[in-house]
Amino acid sequence: AYRFFLPEMTARATRRLQTEAELRRAIEGGELILHYQPQVAAAGGTVGCEALVRWQHPERGLLAPDQFIAFAEQSGLIVPLGEWVLREACRQQVHWRASGFTPLTMAVNISAVQFRRRDFVARIKHVLAETGADPAHLELEITESALMDATPELVARFEELVELGLTLALDDFGTGYSSLSYLKRLPIGRLKIDRSFVDGLPDNPEDVAITSATLSLARDLGMDVVAEGVETDEQRRFLRDRGCEAMQGYLFSRPLAVDAFTAWVEMHAANPP
Repeated sequence: AYRFFLPEMTARATRRLQTEAELRRAIEGGELILHYQPQVAAAGGTVGCEALVRWQHPERGLLAPDQFIAFAEQSGLIVPLGEWVLREACRQQVHWRASGFTPLTMAVNISAVQFRRRDFVARIKHVLAETGADPAHLELEITESALMDATPELVARFEELVELGLTLALDDFGTGYSSLSYLKRLPIGRLKIDRSFVDGLPDNPEDVAITSATLSLARDLGMDVVAEGVETDEQRRFLRDRGCEAMQGYLFSRPLAVDAFTAWVEMHAANPP
């Protein structure tokens, strides 16, 4: 047998080891922070927020999730990272409640890697008990990739989570391996319409058809809907007129650091965006 060596192989391996060490340090050393993007009701008023992780890298500055989440999933570090995000989001929810803040639904993204671990439900229970968070105002967002092999064990896991009082949301609906059987078999409480379908509203006929069908389907199944990536007033009016309950996007606000988010909610309490 023959094996060929290229210097790039060593460089790649070195970069991977360095990134893994840096990310592990970030998780353990307080370099991660959460930003919160408001979710706004169609009728006005803030109803929730999505917790989004950022990495305050000491050399590269503030990094968005697309710059490190994929690596975290490949390396297995998504498990401690995801648990940190959940715990921090729950702590913030408790802090807001203790400060007299209007109860908001806290949406937290869950990786398929996390969800498929046998101890996932136990870890959720532990975080809830540790932080004192209210599960009635906690939503776990799971992508369709986590449902590709919806075994009886995974279905039971969904049911256990709902029994805790949580809401389960299907993120990026329609962009992955969509199967309507998931909606029939799983206790999903909310669908999130992906920004790729919102972008073309209200002029693109395909986006109009897909979005309208999703809203109608969700309504008939008794599910709520959140539309992501809303950036124009025309998009908001289209979604509102077709019964979309909640929206998020740059039309309302970018993801904000905790103090800025708190101020945003207080500022818009009397004057809905």
